[in-house]
Amino acid sequence: MSEFKPKKKPRPETSSRERTPSAAPARGRQMREDAHNKPAASAWGALKAPAKKSASDELLQKPWVDKPRVPKEYRQDEPAAKPRLSAEQLKAQEQAEAKVLGENAVRVCFNERADSIIKMYLQSDVAPRFADVMKFLAKNKRAYHIVDAQELEKVSGSTHHGGIVLVVKKKQPLWLDTYLQLHKRKAKDCLLALDGVGNPHNLGAIARTCAHFGASGIVMTDPELLQSGAATRTAEGGLEYVESLRCDGLASALEACKAAGYTLITTSSHRGVSLYQSKLPSKVVIVFGEEMHGVSKEVASAAQIALQIPGTGKVESLNVSVAASLILGEWYRQQQ
Repeated sequence: MSEFKPKKKPRPETSSRERTPSAAPARGRQMREDAHNKPAASAWGALKAPAKKSASDELLQKPWVDKPRVPKEYRQDEPAAKPRLSAEQLKAQEQAEAKVLGENAVRVCFNERADSIIKMYLQSDVAPRFADVMKFLAKNKRAYHIVDAQELEKVSGSTHHGGIVLVVKKKQPLWLDTYLQLHKRKAKDCLLALDGVGNPHNLGAIARTCAHFGASGIVMTDPELLQSGAATRTAEGGLEYVESLRCDGLASALEACKAAGYTLITTSSHRGVSLYQSKLPSKVVIVFGEEMHGVSKEVASAAQIALQIPGTGKVESLNVSVAASLILGEWYRQQQ
């Protein structure tokens, strides 16, 4: 008996395109791409899929996103913000402040009225010499700033700041009538009255001379000029020892001084007597005018003594601060 053998089915013929060597790799590549793009549907695919980030995780990754608002009843009380000052308030604050420039002026101001200091600006090379001032300000919760020369120039409004600037409460001028009442028993006193003198460097130099020779005060219709930055720097601390005396008008102020027992002295390059041949009283008010026109006729007519500072005559007159130094120096010498 012969063995039965099933007939083999004939293989279907393929076209010449299907037998091309590049066809199989192309189909495999397409299958891989389809598998990659197909979303994971199985449990294993779900485990391998990245976990969705929570809202808190998103917030941690994006700190610039605003945090959820906390209901008002659960919020902690925050300190109230300082109210902004109006333009009028800022102007009033600036008018109540003055700037003290230069190392000597700052040192004297700190020694004489440290409580008036509001804040300080200084350069790093100057800072070691003012460590005690910085310590005082820090202890009393007042600011100091280490800045460069350019910043200090902006703060001071001057290139001649000396490396340090104090912002202080202004010294309030005293009315002349009040000063005369307080010191009516003085047997020896010297005041200066300035008629139209406004240059801050001259004012500072005069204040420095007053402090050196013991003059008590400077009478002006606008005594705030004495507290400019340039004047305080030039005065080298002298303004801390000299009273700024306010008056409504210089002529009436001089009459009040005369009534209080002061002798009025002015300068004249033509009709005055020699400074060094005059006996100067112990209680005087010396009047100086601005350089161009000198004292006014009304003020000059009230003077009881006119002094001339002797010299070669080659120049018309001396700088007002120099003239003040010479006359105050002679008054001081005669009172010793």
